[in-house]
Amino acid sequence: MSETPVTGPFRISIEATPAGVALDMTHYLHTLVLALAEAAVEDGPSLLDDLVAIADLERSARHQGLDSHATHERDEAVQNLLDELVDGGSVPVYGEQVLRLVAALRRAVALRPIPSPREAGAA
Repeated sequence: MSETPVTGPFRISIEATPAGVALDMTHYLHTLVLALAEAAVEDGPSLLDDLVAIADLERSARHQGLDSHATHERDEAVQNLLDELVDGGSVPVYGEQVLRLVAALRRAVALRPIPSPREAGAA
């Protein structure tokens, strides 16, 4: 059963899963893809350069580890792109919707017992 406690500026739906909940952020991601498309129209070569640089940094980060220089550079490059496209990547939740989100999360986890880490698939 899915519930949509946050209706704007970005809809957030919640669905109970065996190990917790799934947050459906499709509306926000839709906005992000539209912003990427618009950026491609405005300056496609520059956007492509940014994305290729991020991909290169990601490959380096995978080889160097979580606390590597490449990881920090990648994270900074991704954040800079998000800042340009969608004001930083945060999904705002306002007023009464904050309380509805909390209540929906509580209901979702109250529907069934939370499984132990072993039941949830942890090694």
